[in-house]
Amino acid sequence: MLPDHWHLTTDVEDFLARAGAFLRSRPALHTTPLTDVEKLRLAGSGGHVLGRLETDGEVRAVCYLTPRGRLGLTPLNADDADALAARLAALGHTPAQVVADQDTAGVFASAWQGHTGATPKLFWHTHLYRLGTLTPPRPHPEGRAHLAGAEDRELVVRRCREFCVEVGEQPSIDLIDAGSWDRSRFGDRHFTFWRTPDGTPVSMAAVTSVTGGMVRVDPVHTPPRFRGHGYAGAVTAAVSRAALRAGATDVVLFADPANPTSNALYQRLGYVRLTDCAGYRFTYDGPV
Repeated sequence: MLPDHWHLTTDVEDFLARAGAFLRSRPALHTTPLTDVEKLRLAGSGGHVLGRLETDGEVRAVCYLTPRGRLGLTPLNADDADALAARLAALGHTPAQVVADQDTAGVFASAWQGHTGATPKLFWHTHLYRLGTLTPPRPHPEGRAHLAGAEDRELVVRRCREFCVEVGEQPSIDLIDAGSWDRSRFGDRHFTFWRTPDGTPVSMAAVTSVTGGMVRVDPVHTPPRFRGHGYAGAVTAAVSRAALRAGATDVVLFADPANPTSNALYQRLGYVRLTDCAGYRFTYDGPV
C-alpha cells in the first residue's frame, strides 16, 4: 500500500462529503470517530488533520488528528498503519496519542515508533458494547429518571469531576478546574439523573447526540454512598430507551475490563460486547 493512497485534508465538510457514508456504515464500531469529527466540524477552529484511505475510489478507513494531538483511527491492517505513520511523520506531525480498536492501536503504535523513535505506552483499554434488546433491571429501584436542565449544571459538573477523580482522568479534571467545561469531553453531553422519591440525585448517565444513527452512553456514575441499590442500571436503561426513541439505530458504551460489576450490569441490560479498544501515549526524545 503506497502512502499516497492516504488523502489528507483540513476541510471537515469536504472530508465528510467523501468519507461520511463510510463512517455511518458501521456506526457502533465508528462511535469515537463519528463524535470526534462532529466536534471538529462544530468547532471550526482549525488545527486538525483528517484523512481517508481509498482503493479504487472506495473509502476503506479514516484517520483524524485533533488540535490537542489525539489521533483517531478506524480499523487498519499493519501495512495501512505503516503507510499512514510514514505519511504523518514525513509531514512533521507529532500526535500525543492514538486511540482505535485494540489491534489497530497496537500496530500503529509499533509503526510510529519505527518511523519516529517515539515510545508508546498503553494508557487506555476498554470493552465496547452495543445494545441488543434492552432489558430493564428487575427489581426496579424506586424513583424516576430526570433530564438535567440548566439549573442542574453545578451538580453535573461536580459529579463529572468526582467521576474523573475516581477513574484517574486528569486531563478532564484540569479542564473542569480551569473553567473550560465546554472544552471537556462532557461539554456536549446530555445528562440524566436518577432521583429517589424524595428528589435525591443518586446516579447519573450522559449520552451524546445522535450522530450517524449512533448514540454513546458516557459516563455512568453513582457516588459510592449510593451504590448497591440498582440506581446505575435504572438510569442506564432510561437513557438507552430515550436514545432509541430519539431515533438511534446503535446505542453503545465503553466499559472498563477491570470492573466486572459494570460489565455484568451492562450485559444484563442487553448490551453485547462488540470489540476492545485501546489508546497509547507517545513520548518523544527530542523537542516536539
